[in-house]
Amino acid sequence: MKFRRALILLVVCLVSFGLVVAPAMAKKKPSLDKWKSAFNPKTAKYKCIVSNVSHPVIKGVYTGFAVRDELWKRTNGKIYLDYKPFSMLGGEVEVMNQLQMGAIQGMGVSSVAATNLGPRFGLVNLPFLVNSFDKLDKFAASGKLFEHYMQAMDHQGISGIDITGYGNYGWATTSPVRTIKEAQKLKFRTAEAAVNQLTYKQWGVNPVAMPWPDVPVALKQGVIDGLDHTPMVCNITRKFEVAKYYTYLDYAQGLFIWIFNKAWFNKLPKDLQETFKAVVHDVAADIRKQTKVQENTQIALASKKGIMFYKLSDEDMAWLKKKGNLAHEKYAAEINKNYPGDKYKPANFLKEVQDYMGYKP
Repeated sequence: MKFRRALILLVVCLVSFGLVVAPAMAKKKPSLDKWKSAFNPKTAKYKCIVSNVSHPVIKGVYTGFAVRDELWKRTNGKIYLDYKPFSMLGGEVEVMNQLQMGAIQGMGVSSVAATNLGPRFGLVNLPFLVNSFDKLDKFAASGKLFEHYMQAMDHQGISGIDITGYGNYGWATTSPVRTIKEAQKLKFRTAEAAVNQLTYKQWGVNPVAMPWPDVPVALKQGVIDGLDHTPMVCNITRKFEVAKYYTYLDYAQGLFIWIFNKAWFNKLPKDLQETFKAVVHDVAADIRKQTKVQENTQIALASKKGIMFYKLSDEDMAWLKKKGNLAHEKYAAEINKNYPGDKYKPANFLKEVQDYMGYKP
């Protein structure tokens, strides 16, 4: 009897422990209360669900909320954009599949992941081509070149409208990286993208491709020693709490490309289609200006918290650029591929952009 009572008591204790601990250990879902709309979306005639993997404190991510509010205003409440940041709908690759199938209607996809359905989008990931805020503005104002770029997923039933950014790419690491040789000893998380893998192969640096939601645990457990990302994102998303060193490379601009399901978009009345595109263009242009300021602000905040920032030598940077040009050459065929729906069909799109941007190998 004593054994039976002890057993029952043990079971009760374990159940009670589970009821207390399990909720505490459960992953806390992000709240959107801070960005809640000031209107009643239930009255909208048209609705679109739009995803993003990151934090809306980042200006380039906040774009979704800014578009939501401006779209509601300009359409007199006819269109409601239901924005889901924080990877609420999953990682980028799986969300792109949802978008293509029409399960959701839009996405602010990172340029590094976008190549999975639109290889042409990999253009901006090529090292040292569109690698500053000024160059990004220049490319966005290039007319037919930018328009051709934005239709990289047209053959997949997805149309791009505009871009916002999240800063200049470099390395956040758990140990200082001041030379190429130090970098080549580490494992870096990169996006699940062909261009990044190709670039890192040319640099002799070990890339570990993984979805963005998996990065925090991988970093803490030592599965990776650092990540290929921007200082703004690393500070805002607390990656600097583990990776306390950052090496400036500024080899590419981080972009969110705002893409939408064509079948859904084409069902909108023509006037709403035009308003929709105008809102995205106007908001994106304003957000790109804000992003320039935000990067400097976040670097200053990180420095105050003790994050150490480094620069490679001129010789190492020249070596990265030389080796990185091989990625241009090897990925050119994917970028230059034209599809039946393309309005502009250049013989060598990459070369045209290189010349326009003043790129010299």
